[in-house]
Amino acid sequence: MDTTIIIAIIAAITGVVVGFIIAKILERNNSSQLIKNAKKAASSILKEAKSEGETLKKDKILQAKEKFIELKSEHEKVITSREKKMNEAEKRTRDKESQVSGELGKNKKLNAEIEDKKKDYNERLDFLEKKRTEVEKMHRSQIEQLEVISSLSAEDAKGQLMESLKEEAKTNAMAFIQNSVEEAKMTAQQEAKKIIISTIQRIGTEEAVENCVSVFNLESDDVKGRIIGREGRNIRAIEAATGVEIIVDDTPEAIILSCFDSVRREVARLSLHKLVTDGRIHPARIEEVVKKTSMQIEEEIIDVGKRTVIDLGIHGLHPELIKAVGRMRYRSSYGQNLLQHSREVAKLCGVMASELGLNPKLAKRAGLLHDIGKVPETETEVPHAILGMQWAEKYGEKAEVCNAIGAHHDEIEMTSLLSPIVQVCDAISGARPGARRQVLDSYIQRLKDLEAIAFGFNGVNKAYAIQAGRELRVMVESEKVSDEKAAQLSFEISQKIQTDMTYPGQVKVTVIRETRAVNIAK
Repeated sequence: MDTTIIIAIIAAITGVVVGFIIAKILERNNSSQLIKNAKKAASSILKEAKSEGETLKKDKILQAKEKFIELKSEHEKVITSREKKMNEAEKRTRDKESQVSGELGKNKKLNAEIEDKKKDYNERLDFLEKKRTEVEKMHRSQIEQLEVISSLSAEDAKGQLMESLKEEAKTNAMAFIQNSVEEAKMTAQQEAKKIIISTIQRIGTEEAVENCVSVFNLESDDVKGRIIGREGRNIRAIEAATGVEIIVDDTPEAIILSCFDSVRREVARLSLHKLVTDGRIHPARIEEVVKKTSMQIEEEIIDVGKRTVIDLGIHGLHPELIKAVGRMRYRSSYGQNLLQHSREVAKLCGVMASELGLNPKLAKRAGLLHDIGKVPETETEVPHAILGMQWAEKYGEKAEVCNAIGAHHDEIEMTSLLSPIVQVCDAISGARPGARRQVLDSYIQRLKDLEAIAFGFNGVNKAYAIQAGRELRVMVESEKVSDEKAAQLSFEISQKIQTDMTYPGQVKVTVIRETRAVNIAK
């Protein structure tokens, strides 16, 4: 039994061993098959990968070649550009070298010429030095001979010459002083005439005809009878209501209004226009129309004053001063409209004050108000500048403005910088050609005569009469006229003008001598 068990165990072990061996053999066979299949698949994958790698390699090589060609082209362009610039730089360098060589040659030639001239100059200088020494010897010898002949030393002769020159200078100075005094007298007489004319005009007596009459045009002469009325009652009513003398004469289709007061003339003219247009002309209607027209004129005066101050940019002006400005429209000074003159003076004052760094608005204010004393409603003997200053003080204007108004004709002392500005601008506005009544042809001829006198002297190159003939500016040739001769020429021209011409005021003669040295840098 034990043997049977052992045999069974041995058989079992043998079976297990045999089964294990068989399993290993089968496993080995399967592994070989799998390995073959894997190798086959790997071979196929490698083949495909190799094919794809070759294709990719070709593409990359092609791209690399294209990139290389592109970079090569750009590099060649850069190299070409650099070579071109280098060639241009080399060309410029060669040109500069050639130019420098030429300049060096010229400089050498110039240096040689300069050396020759320097040598010649030194020789001439030595020669002149010798001549100067000889001349000094001859001069001393001649002085000694003259001293022997005249029995006077050189110092005594100089003293006598100086004494004679002093006497001559005193004589000329006295003549100049006398001329200045006479000229001042003439100027004073001229200013006196201006004051008289201004006084006559402000009082309103014996003015020029152009300032005293207005012409009223009619549609037909039949209207003249209606204006005169039965037994002249209408014309008498108009004259009584307006204070204007109405002259009805043989002038066709026109009647003349005569009055020294331009406001009253304007009231009469507008009243007549309304009466003729309306057709109702009788004393009661005349008084009604004149009253309404007077009110209308007063409103228009205020409106003109307001527009004027607004145009000039002036603010805060008292209503009475605005009214006075408006009344300037109906006043004139030497034939020049007073409002236009004052507006012009105001603008000139503003410009001049701006140039001098002063307050232009304050200057305009003073310029506009400087002649308000010429429009009083009542007669007065006070000078218009003082009267205007009193009005300005009364209505609260600043002290600078009041002083400028009162001092623009030197009635009072100037205490501010605005005063001379207003005075100068007033003179400019009144003195310019055409502003006030004067004969234009005689004015132009006087300027031509001034320039002609200057051209009559030797060495005069140009001559200009400026500032309305108050100054003659003469340019002389520096080669022909020295500085001392220029002063003498100015005196001679002034004496010639004084002797040969008649003119108002003074004429300032300015002689200008100028030396110019011009060279050109190449």
